This record gives sequence, structure tokens and C-alpha cells, in this order.
Amino acid sequence: MSREPAEVQQALETVSQAVAQLRSGKRITWILDSGFDDIAVWHTIWQDQDHVVCRLYHTDRRVEFQDHAGQWQQGDIAQACRQLRPVARAETSLEVQRGKQARPKQQPVVVDLSACPLRLSYWSNVRRPGGKGKLVTKAVWLVQVVVLGTHWEPWLGLPDWPVEDEQQALRIFAMYRQRWAVEDSFKVTKECLGWEEVQVLDLRGIRTLVALAWVAAGFLYQLGVTLEWAEVQLLAKLGGWVPHKDRRPGKITLMRGLRRLLDMLATQAILSDAAAQQGGLPPNILAFLQGWHPPPPEL
Repeated sequence: MSREPAEVQQALETVSQAVAQLRSGKRITWILDSGFDDIAVWHTIWQDQDHVVCRLYHTDRRVEFQDHAGQWQQGDIAQACRQLRPVARAETSLEVQRGKQARPKQQPVVVDLSACPLRLSYWSNVRRPGGKGKLVTKAVWLVQVVVLGTHWEPWLGLPDWPVEDEQQALRIFAMYRQRWAVEDSFKVTKECLGWEEVQVLDLRGIRTLVALAWVAAGFLYQLGVTLEWAEVQLLAKLGGWVPHKDRRPGKITLMRGLRRLLDMLATQAILSDAAAQQGGLPPNILAFLQGWHPPPPEL
């Protein structure tokens, strides 16, 4: 998505309208990456009484922060980091490189979470017509996540949900951790749709491939898809997986299954096109294909 302010605001409004019916009796949280570290974006979300969890990019942003003595001080995000207090430790699974490992791999890691309360002041008409508007002060939190045993830089987040204790800190981490899983899922589907053979597929083939790529991604990144799904088992078997109670298919197996499915769909598309142009396939080819016929056209 383009990060141009006008296009971002339009996208926010479009999504907000799409989820309007879900707001009754529920609270919506927008989980954003550092490209949306922007008060104008947050203000648009807050206008709808929604919540924000955003990874920070601008450590020079001016804020008020509460020091260890409980007093409010003025400074920037970098200075506020010195007032972070440890609140929780969590375990998760990430693709990281540790110690003498030759390459990153998916493995359990421990993360330390610390937090500090902030006050964020801004003009209500930020990057909007009609002057500055009124000065608004919003209570938010600064959260730092450190992945232990790796060379990753700590990442900073700004939630407007309170982070006063372990349970609240783990909740914020779980929110952003789920966003990581969604992002990884997009990478898988982009990898599938980046294959050159996709260009020869018809619409039905593309739909099939996209649907099963999302099934694979949903299984790999624990988005509600389980091994009991027939689609997961089909992709795993296409990838060479042999069912075993203690052996789950991994990314390489599922991607191999998608690769073989893509090969089949691409072959089918090329044969269908040849049959359409030539009024049928040569008899020897048909004999080799054991009576294969093009699928009926999509309605």
C-alpha cells in the first residue's frame, strides 16, 4: 500500500466503513507496522473510538513520559526508553538465527517486555483543512520487545491499551505477534503468485492456487487452519508427506505441494489453450494423456 497521506486516509476510511457493523458491542484494534507511525493516521482511528497498536519508527517524536518516581517529564521517545519498566516475559516461535546457526530457522524464543506510560499531544486537524483545530492529549503507552539470544534490535510499539501488568503486556504482544503471522502469510502467498507459471493460468486456476496458498499459510502460521483440514492434507501429500502422529508437514513440504499443484494447473491451462486453437489435441497426445479433456468453461 502506498504511504502517501491522502491514499492512506482513503484506505482508513474505506476499511472503517467496511467494519462499521462490527462495532456494536465490540472494540476494534488496528495493528499497524512502522510505516503508519503517523499521528494523522492514529487520529483518524481514534475518531471512530477504535484502538491502536503501532510499531514505532520515529524515536524523536515529542511526548511526555512518566519517570521512575512517577513524575511527568517532557522529551522524546528515545528518552522515554530510559524509563521503561520490565512487566513480562513470554515464549513464542520465530524464524531467527541464534548462536552458531548457519541460517535462520523457526524455533522457540524468549522475549522480554517492558513498558512506560506516555502522553501524546497533537492538533486535531493535523494535515487537515481548517487550521490547527484544538490541542488533544491522548494517554498511550510505550512498549519494548527484546528477543533474547538473537542479534535483533529491540522493537518499540505504541498501544493505547493500558500496559500496567504482565497480563496486559502479554495481550499487546499477542496482538502484534499475530500481525507478524499475517505478514508471514502474505509472504507465502506472494511467493506462490510470483511464480512465472501463474501467468498462463485461467481465472479458475488462479483462484484455486490462491485459495490453497492461503490454506497453507493459515496452517503454517497458526491462523485457525489445522492438520485435520482435507486441503492441508492434500497439499502435504502432494509435497511428499507421509502421515505420522508425530510428524507434521512443514513449509518446505507444503510449498512443494503447491509447486506440484501449480505445475498441474499450468499444464492443464496450456493443453486447454492448444485444444481450443487447434480444435482438439493430436491423437498421440490424447493417448498419452489417457483420455484427458479440457475442463468445462467457467460459468
